[in-house]
Amino acid sequence: MNKDRRSFLRGSLQAGIVSIAAKSLHASPLPGTKNGAIASGSMRAVAIPSAQQVAWQDMEIGMFVHFAPNTWQDVESDNLSTPLSKIDPKELNTDQWAQTAVDLGAKYIVFVAKHQGGFCMWQTQTTDYSIRNTPWKNGKGDVLAEVVASCKKFGLKLGVYVCPRDDHFGATTGGICKTPEMQKRYDAMYREQLKEVFSGYGPLVEIWFDGSTITPVKDLIEQYQPHAVIFQGPQASIRWVGNEHGFAPYPCWNGIDRADAETGVATSLNSNPNGDVWMPNEVDVSIRRPDWFWHTDNENKVLTEEQLFSVYYRSVGRGAQLLLNIPANRHGLLSDKDAASAKAFGQELKRRFARPIAETHGSGSSITLKLDKPARIDTVILQEDTTRGERIREYKLEGRVSGAWQPLGTGSAVGHKRIQPVKPVTVEAVRLVTTQAAALPAVRTLAVYNIDAPPPSDWNAPAEAWASNLAGDWKEHHFSLDLTSQIKAAAQYRLHFIPTTGKVTAVQNVVLKLHGVEESKFVKPMKGQADSLLIDITGVDEKVEISGTVVGAANGQILLQKL
Repeated sequence: MNKDRRSFLRGSLQAGIVSIAAKSLHASPLPGTKNGAIASGSMRAVAIPSAQQVAWQDMEIGMFVHFAPNTWQDVESDNLSTPLSKIDPKELNTDQWAQTAVDLGAKYIVFVAKHQGGFCMWQTQTTDYSIRNTPWKNGKGDVLAEVVASCKKFGLKLGVYVCPRDDHFGATTGGICKTPEMQKRYDAMYREQLKEVFSGYGPLVEIWFDGSTITPVKDLIEQYQPHAVIFQGPQASIRWVGNEHGFAPYPCWNGIDRADAETGVATSLNSNPNGDVWMPNEVDVSIRRPDWFWHTDNENKVLTEEQLFSVYYRSVGRGAQLLLNIPANRHGLLSDKDAASAKAFGQELKRRFARPIAETHGSGSSITLKLDKPARIDTVILQEDTTRGERIREYKLEGRVSGAWQPLGTGSAVGHKRIQPVKPVTVEAVRLVTTQAAALPAVRTLAVYNIDAPPPSDWNAPAEAWASNLAGDWKEHHFSLDLTSQIKAAAQYRLHFIPTTGKVTAVQNVVLKLHGVEESKFVKPMKGQADSLLIDITGVDEKVEISGTVVGAANGQILLQKL
């Protein structure tokens, strides 16, 4: 799974899909602000989510289930070596899967109905490489149908992963085949597989096209599953966060530029809070990290309750969706250690966040939550009313102690949710003050908690992410890049500096070399964007090297965009 997405992001998919672009992550203070307060008349348009995206984000946690011939091979990618006669999970119990999802706190399951090897876990008529040709239930079994039934029984939504890649057929990442004849046959087969799944198993909440797809699928989605959110591909409405470690960066904006959204492979690095398309980030991680499948020797890799909270605070707590993989074993069950860890996490999650001490909502640059009586707090949860867009760009939290306001913390993105631990303190009231915004803030939730447990030590730590146009990084304020392999045409290019933490205030001491000769006249700051450089490339096949100093943030990642 990870290989398909990363190989695509590194440019291996050849479908004429444009490289990802990235825009500025920093908003300017609104005109008319005074003393950090926002003038209510200062408004700018922001991206608005669909009803399906809002409902999907409200679920917050989903459970992934990987189960394929790989499970019998002790490998991550199906090597096609397992005789189908060996695949007979006699104890398969999807009710146990669903119960584990409920224990975890998940609201939906995404089932891998077809992984990259091409094996289908439903009664498909398109290929012999399927559960139909195994001894399980005398060839009459349908794992996908059983997952559907269990989801209905336990009140869960269902998503599916039907991989565009198919090693059994000979289709590579994105469903690309070697010849036009093979491509035509595979497109027809894959579309029929999607039609079987989309039309035969009820409504789907999420559909995964891992690694994108060049097979036309828009008409099938519109006809059979118009309300599902789509992961990757030309019809994508959600995006991969850009790593498989379980962490979103912060800020993790929901907005993105339309050109980036249409690539189908944008990640969190392509976020633009002022973008015109709403495309939330999904954080996928395995409980047996980094393995997506059950192996005989990876039980010691199971994430603990403590590690799962680190993931939770840095995914859901940063406004992203968490999709936690718990793989099935050869018996068709989720292993006891995996299920126990998920349950312990779910129980503690409820204990911490089921009931706030107090909460409120409202609109405006300053919102105050008054407590009935002074109380100890150690966590604040913020949510915007995202039906009006993601408006807050910077904020500060204050607590009133013995009649005086004291600082509790600061932040930038809120979006669907921001979980912000604060130093334990007894307060009479808490105030959210928005200091920068794109429009008048609309706050869905301002809530305070006393969870009486330390947050993960890394709750506010940075996280790295991928993007197809990732050119490199800078460390300790310095960068030196060879851009030759990424510059394919004479054109203007934007070099965009995305900080790990803090802000980029300038890029200085820039030296551009073309074929070893300094040509710094061809590089200049972009007007109004302190975090970007404009490079003019007038010839092709030139060796392009650039170096310089970043002022402000000490470390970060650098994207290259052809303009």
